[in-house]
Amino acid sequence: MKALWIVWKKELRELLRDRRTLALTLLLGPLLGPLLFLGMATIGESKAKEQMEKPLAIAIVGAEHAPNLVAWLAGQGITHKQVADPDAAIRAQDEDVYLRIGDDYASHWREGTPALVEIVHDSTRQDAEIPAKRLETVLGLYSQQVGALRLLARGVNPGVAAPLTVSRKDLSTPEARGATLAAMLLPYLLILGAFIGSLQLVLDTTAGERERQSLEPLLATPARRGAIVSGKIAAACSVGVVALVLTLLAFRVGAAFAPGIAKQLAMGGREMAVMLLVLLPMVFLGGSLLTFIAAGAKSVKEAQSYTGILILLPIVPTVVLMVSPVKNQLWMFAVPFLAQNQMLLKVIREEAIAPQQWLVYLAAGLGLAAALWYAAIRRYHQEKLAVSA
Repeated sequence: MKALWIVWKKELRELLRDRRTLALTLLLGPLLGPLLFLGMATIGESKAKEQMEKPLAIAIVGAEHAPNLVAWLAGQGITHKQVADPDAAIRAQDEDVYLRIGDDYASHWREGTPALVEIVHDSTRQDAEIPAKRLETVLGLYSQQVGALRLLARGVNPGVAAPLTVSRKDLSTPEARGATLAAMLLPYLLILGAFIGSLQLVLDTTAGERERQSLEPLLATPARRGAIVSGKIAAACSVGVVALVLTLLAFRVGAAFAPGIAKQLAMGGREMAVMLLVLLPMVFLGGSLLTFIAAGAKSVKEAQSYTGILILLPIVPTVVLMVSPVKNQLWMFAVPFLAQNQMLLKVIREEAIAPQQWLVYLAAGLGLAAALWYAAIRRYHQEKLAVSA
């Protein structure tokens, strides 16, 4: 235990002396993720709000056939402008949407039959979705009003045409409704930060020592190799926990100042404590796995090529759940990365986590971390590690 403590202090002392590595580990990573996330959320919400509130000027082909409709649209903030070739303008992304009114609109209107109006847009362009939806909603409202007036003119109660009144009761919490973007990105960013938060330190204490040829003198000391490796992993996990706490604090501070959706993030003291508990097994798992992999590399560059692939692992459950959402099942809380994703989603949505889910999650996560820790110790018993490249 004494040797483990000595190695732990040695690695942390060397990290404090290396200001570049210290900055990358405790400043760049914990701050960059929250800034990117909150920045994207703020920009996206600001753009959507601007598109919903500002006057919308669109081309209307066949406007002369429906002057009353054009005037009514203008009263709703949707004005008419001239565009030479609306189809070409949409393909060139100069216009988002335009309205085409059929040539026989007037005759259908006089006969009281449905008149055709066509919303033309490019469905593959996400920025055109809000203008097209806005136009569709306004036209639907106009259709309802005109239909009701036609029934009244014929002495018919408009309610006859609506035999059902359908309403919705939403049982979701305000936090869950406001966490759509957070549910997609926040778990991935937190899991990634916990998993590779100690990457720079691990590379320096494993492959870096081997490249500097300082590993052999360390292994030649009377200290047991298990204590040496455990000290290195303990130092990496300590740095990982500090980086994780800084990341959570950055999210909390950013959410307090960012407008809109960022303010709806559940990032109070209780939520941060639960998130920290959820991510602790990932810190231990990451520190042990990175040590196991990087210890077999002969140089830092080689270790970086191996560990770079690991960055893709946390995103797998995020992509899978986006493509094919599934209901929570107990076995999911034993699967690395998927378990963390599901647990964090529950915290973000302020849903209760059952005791058996906690039990399975912590047992599986800490058990896998312990197995990887032991595997890293066994790797350091290989004599070839003391041989430089």
